[in-house]
Amino acid sequence: MYWNLPEMDIAIDQKEIIIRSEYLKRDVTCTLLIPEGISFDEPLNLLVLNDGQETESLQLKETLEELMGSHRIKPVLVVAPHANEERLHEYGTAGKPDFKKRGAKAALYTEFIRSELLPAIHKLTGVERFDTTALAGFSLGGLSALDIAWHNSQLFDKAGVFSGSFWWRSKDLNKGYTDNDRIMHSIIRLTPAKPGIKIWLQTGTKDETADRNKNGIIDSVDDTIDLIKELENKGFRRPDDIRYLEFVGGGHDTATWAKAMPKFLVWAFGR
Repeated sequence: MYWNLPEMDIAIDQKEIIIRSEYLKRDVTCTLLIPEGISFDEPLNLLVLNDGQETESLQLKETLEELMGSHRIKPVLVVAPHANEERLHEYGTAGKPDFKKRGAKAALYTEFIRSELLPAIHKLTGVERFDTTALAGFSLGGLSALDIAWHNSQLFDKAGVFSGSFWWRSKDLNKGYTDNDRIMHSIIRLTPAKPGIKIWLQTGTKDETADRNKNGIIDSVDDTIDLIKELENKGFRRPDDIRYLEFVGGGHDTATWAKAMPKFLVWAFGR
């Protein structure tokens, strides 16, 4: 087992590439985190991470070095596309904008991931299939990650959602809203068959202060628990298919997500 192996000094090479996206009509900067000395001929895993501009504040390079060096996770290549001022439109649920029409470009972002980013990574590495391919994100980027993985289980094995924006709704709170108007919950409920993915979810007890139904539980936690119920109704089971981390005192910020990141990485890529 990994705890009998000697510690290793693992160095992660960090660099940026630019992919021209015809779908998004922009150049997308992507941060790459690559274990130095890794051979692309050996088994390798892939993490696509939304909001790649946050990799430094997430201390992701250091976390990967520590986890790989202590043999807690398998070799992982991270590809993290950066968001820009269009983030509120590129992230979301594909084809289903919210009540303010945010997320109108989410379908285009999905196509960028499917048809431009993944082929570019396969070409760069020469790897035809990674052992595990995961997609993760934070807040609205987490909602995006789950939506894309949910509809593309032939491409992604796992989805990770940190403080997911599961409040994403089709109706304003003041315009007759009910919990049935939450878009991702509805997508899960109306999907005919259970996709073959595994899902990791995290919330912080200080993600926010909003409490729509006045039950003493913040909406971030309530919405995530309700999402888990929808997943269970679809045939997902805990802990095999779903893992949930409720971070006591955790906020809606990169400091909290950085602390939760090792747990996600071990879940997704653990030895």
